[in-house]
Amino acid sequence: MSPLVLGLIVAAVTVLVLLSGAPVAFSLGFVAILFLVIFDGLGALSIVPNIFYGGLDNFALLSIPMFILMGGAIASSRAGADLYEALDRWLTRVPGGLMASNIGACAIFAALSGSSPATCAAIGKMGVPEMRRRGYPDGLATGSIAAGGTLGILIPPSITMIVYGIATETSIGRLFLAGLLPGLMLTGLFIAWGLINARLRGHSFALGDRHFSWRERLEVLPKIGPFLVVIAGILWVLYGGVATPSEAAGVGAVFCILLVMVIYKLRKPRELWGVLRDSMRESVMILMIIAAAALFSYMMSSLFITQSLALWIGELDVNPWLLMLSINVFLLIAGFFLPPVAVILMTAPTLVPIVEAAGFDPIWFAVVLTINMEIGLITPPVGLNLYVINGIAPDVRLQTILWGALPFMLCMILGIILLCLFPGIALWLPEALMGPGL
Repeated sequence: MSPLVLGLIVAAVTVLVLLSGAPVAFSLGFVAILFLVIFDGLGALSIVPNIFYGGLDNFALLSIPMFILMGGAIASSRAGADLYEALDRWLTRVPGGLMASNIGACAIFAALSGSSPATCAAIGKMGVPEMRRRGYPDGLATGSIAAGGTLGILIPPSITMIVYGIATETSIGRLFLAGLLPGLMLTGLFIAWGLINARLRGHSFALGDRHFSWRERLEVLPKIGPFLVVIAGILWVLYGGVATPSEAAGVGAVFCILLVMVIYKLRKPRELWGVLRDSMRESVMILMIIAAAALFSYMMSSLFITQSLALWIGELDVNPWLLMLSINVFLLIAGFFLPPVAVILMTAPTLVPIVEAAGFDPIWFAVVLTINMEIGLITPPVGLNLYVINGIAPDVRLQTILWGALPFMLCMILGIILLCLFPGIALWLPEALMGPGL
């Protein structure tokens, strides 16, 4: 049996196991062990623990639970409410300012928490009712926040960028920088479409019914300012070469916990234990996927599936952009069914050598891949953000939320096209601050 045919069989079995509803980590581990035993015999089981442990034997992985803990501390407090209120107070007299406030709050809170569902929940609880009260269409009010929540996996510090960097041995600092401008670009596209959409539907952008004084505008800033300083400090020490991602994440987690204890008086042992428990649960889930993906990648490599696929694609006489289009379609479909971390771990080690052979920059490709994963967060059947928003506004049908989010998906596709036309959007900042890549 040729490796390519075997690869198709592995892909089919993997999809079937994932569709069974089994957890992603267990699904990948089961498929990997199954094919190793079939082709290498029961003796292959002796190397499974070493491969599984080896997938976690990387100091950089420590940054993942630390960033998750940092986000968990922020998400457990009123930081999201204060962030939303601050932007609303500053933009309330601007036509369409509420739309900009919601998406801007999503972008900032997503960067602080690193969690799309947490962003949707924190901002949506206030933003959706207020937008509907002011006459925004239900689809726009819900779809805009569902889309805004996805920005957390692109704007640094991003868990998915860390996973990509570890999986492909790419500089995490460069990846963080590469995601910043595209993240701001998508934020701008989201706001622009929201305003255009509302005007097309005849919304007059009635100004807020209250005028906030300068004192009221300034008094909320001290609550959110320290968190923004922590994020800026993390990025500075990373790009300045002062600390590694793991060290920066650890210090950031400690500072965020101290801030929520001081500013929001989150001091009860039960509340702190809740933050630690939820962060531990999410961290273990991601690390289990990473370890299982390492075992899956070893199986693919030991059966020469990965090498044969890369060689076959490399021998194809096709236009590089046609190849990139095919990869984007594949990633888009994969994102419909799998969480971003799983897709990156399963595909990046195979796709990156192909992308580099076609003449594309792996840092640039990381941004394109991440935007594809953002689309998956607001598309069924796995579109978690849709279900979070539906829980906040249960009287709004899921179909309405989906149709409201659809134009924002098109904004993301436009963002990918702009990145293809102008790669400097992603590459200029890393090169300007860290020098040309190797």
